[in-house]
Amino acid sequence: MAKENSPLNIIILGGGIAGLTTALALTKYAPASRPSPRITLYEVRPEPATIGGAVNLTPNALRLLSHLGALQEIRANNYGKECGAVEVFDLYSGSKLSESSFRGPEGKGLGNPPFTALRITRGESLQGVLAAIEKHSNIKLICGKKTTDIKEDANGVNLTFEDGEIVSADILIGCDGIHSVTRLKHVEPERKSIYSGICNAFGFALRRKTASGAYEETHFETSGMNFGRRGILLTSFHDEKKDSIYVGALMQVPEIASRDGWKARGADAEKTRQDILERYAGAANPLINHLIEDAQDLYLWPVFTLSKGGKWATDRVMLIGDSAHAMPPQGESTGIVFEDGVLFARCLGRWMEKNDGAPVKEAFDAYERLRRQRIDTAFDESQSVVKTVNDAGWLGHRIKLTIVPWYLWWTRSYREAHFIEDVTTSDLNY
Repeated sequence: MAKENSPLNIIILGGGIAGLTTALALTKYAPASRPSPRITLYEVRPEPATIGGAVNLTPNALRLLSHLGALQEIRANNYGKECGAVEVFDLYSGSKLSESSFRGPEGKGLGNPPFTALRITRGESLQGVLAAIEKHSNIKLICGKKTTDIKEDANGVNLTFEDGEIVSADILIGCDGIHSVTRLKHVEPERKSIYSGICNAFGFALRRKTASGAYEETHFETSGMNFGRRGILLTSFHDEKKDSIYVGALMQVPEIASRDGWKARGADAEKTRQDILERYAGAANPLINHLIEDAQDLYLWPVFTLSKGGKWATDRVMLIGDSAHAMPPQGESTGIVFEDGVLFARCLGRWMEKNDGAPVKEAFDAYERLRRQRIDTAFDESQSVVKTVNDAGWLGHRIKLTIVPWYLWWTRSYREAHFIEDVTTSDLNY
C-alpha cells in the first residue's frame, strides 16, 4: 500500500462513463493532506466509445456531473436537450396519460441549486466527461488493453493483459459493465449476466417537413414514452437543434443473436424496422410510423441483468456500477452509477484521511453499508419496468394504462426525494 507521502496507485478497468466519472470523483474527494491518487484507466476498446442511444440524466445525475466538472463541459458544447418531464402516452389513442416531472415547485428544477433533466446521447455525454478528465494530470486513459488475469495479495493487485504486459496497483476498481472481467475473473466468477428477455432497438430519425417547410409537429415537448401492447416506444429530442429524434423501442424479444449488441445492416436492418412497425402498428399519431420508417443506424441492444445482491468486493478490488448490480432500465440508472462513484470516492478519501493503519477493505465495507439498501430498492423497482414492457393483450394493455399513471402519482414524492438528494454532502457514518 502507498506510503503516507506517496500517491495511492489506483487502476480502473473500464473507460466508459462509470470509470471516467469514478476517476473524477476519486480525484475530487481525495484529502488535501495527501497527494492526488495516481489513476490509470484501461479500456478494452481501441478508443473511447460507447454504444447506446440517448439517456435521460436526472437532476441528481446532473448535480453530480456539475460537482465533478463534467456538466460545465457538456453545457459549453451545447450537448443535449433540457427535459422538464418525460410524458406518457397511449399509443392507440394518442392521449397523454401522465408524466414524470423534473420541473419542481417553481418550474426551475429540483434541489438546491435546482436542476431539471437532460436528454443526451451517450456519445456526447462521454465527450463531456472526457473533456473534464483532460484537465487532471493524475488521470490517464489507455485503450486497447484486454485483461486476461487478475491477482491480488497483501501488497496489491496485479493485472495481466493479452499483449503480455503486467501492471500493478494498490487497489483495482471494476467499472467494466455487465460482462465485467473484474467480476468474472476475480470477484465472483460464478455470478454471470442473465438476459432479461427485453431488447432495445434504437436509431435516430431526421424530422420530416410539411408542405409549408415547417417540421412535422410532435406530441411531446422533449421526451415521450408511448405505451403499446407489445412494448414501449421512446421518442425524444436529444439536442437543442431539434432536427433529429431519438427512437428507442423497448420490447420483449425471447431470443437474441449476440450478448453485446449489434448494428443492424442491410436486410437485417429492414427486418428490424418491419418488426418495430408491426409491434407498434395502430398508432393514432402518424408521426410514430414516420419516425420508425426514418430511423437510421438501427442498433439492437439486449438488456442483461445480474441477480440481486452478490459480492461487490475483495480485500483490494471493488466493483462499481453495472459490474456490481446491473438491472433493467428504471429511469435513474445513470444517476445511480454516478452516485456509486462519488460515495465510493468519499469513503476512500475518508480512509486516506484517517491514515490509522486500517486495511483499505474498511473503506469498501463503509461504502457497501451505504449503498446496499438503495441498490436493492432500485433493483425491485426495475422489475416493474420489465412487466410494463412485456407483451399484453388488449385487456392487459388497458390495465397497464390504468396502473402507470397511478404508479407515477403514488411514487412521485419518493422519486423527487432521490432527485433532490446530494450524495456529496450526505452522512457517510464512517
